[in-house]
Amino acid sequence: MKDAHVGSHEQRKRALLRDAEFYRAGVVHARAQIKHDAQPQVIFHSVVDHATWVLRARADALLKPTGTSISVLAPYAMTALGFIRKRRLGKQAIGAAALLGALGWYVQRKRAQQVAY
Repeated sequence: MKDAHVGSHEQRKRALLRDAEFYRAGVVHARAQIKHDAQPQVIFHSVVDHATWVLRARADALLKPTGTSISVLAPYAMTALGFIRKRRLGKQAIGAAALLGALGWYVQRKRAQQVAY
């Protein structure tokens, strides 16, 4: 009877030592993670990722009524941007985008006035 009690004591001791080793490994890992995450380039990368996510979520929300999303339009946009860069049409493209933006704003304003009356 005494041997069974000693065996269970030894098993509990080994289990506690194993748990303590896992705890120490977890603490070491957490400290290394904190040290890594505190580096300026990691913080900057995290900020850029968050800003990108926010912009994409906003753009997807705006495009939702049309039934499309950024992931659908991105390949076409990348092709167009590549074409603009190769042909050096940057200034003309910015002008065209500003003109289309102003036209869209004007049309939206006119529709809002018509609905108001």
